[in-house]
Amino acid sequence: MHEFKAAFDIFVQDAEDGCISTKELGKVMRMLGQNPTPEELQEMIDEVDEDGSGTVDFDEFLVMMVRCMKDDSKGKTEEELADLFRMFDKNADGYIDLEELKGMLEATGEAITEDDIEELMKDGDKNNDGKIDYDEFLEFMKGVE
Repeated sequence: MHEFKAAFDIFVQDAEDGCISTKELGKVMRMLGQNPTPEELQEMIDEVDEDGSGTVDFDEFLVMMVRCMKDDSKGKTEEELADLFRMFDKNADGYIDLEELKGMLEATGEAITEDDIEELMKDGDKNNDGKIDYDEFLEFMKGVE
């Protein structure tokens, strides 16, 4: 998450409205290892540009990056996904609990509501035990229903 915020901040430092343009978005995506075609870039912008501004604010950017990570995870090795899981699992107990999820999301520096965090937890916690285990994490990242 921190790398997304850092990348976003680099490209909005000169923007008065705190948003990145579609041109800048392509640069950000390439910096993060994504290589969308111009058509894919436009589709991504259309999908997340909720206010119709033609620019992407951080919340819209984060939604887009999560979608890209989920799509990209289909090609990721088990080891790469395990590394990502460990990044979230701060206390290394094999689970991502609400506090760990909250900590990662708050590390972005953006205002994220408790409802947003609880909704993400609910989406990932398939067995409703209050935490996300590795299998649930894999399922969430791969977009398996």
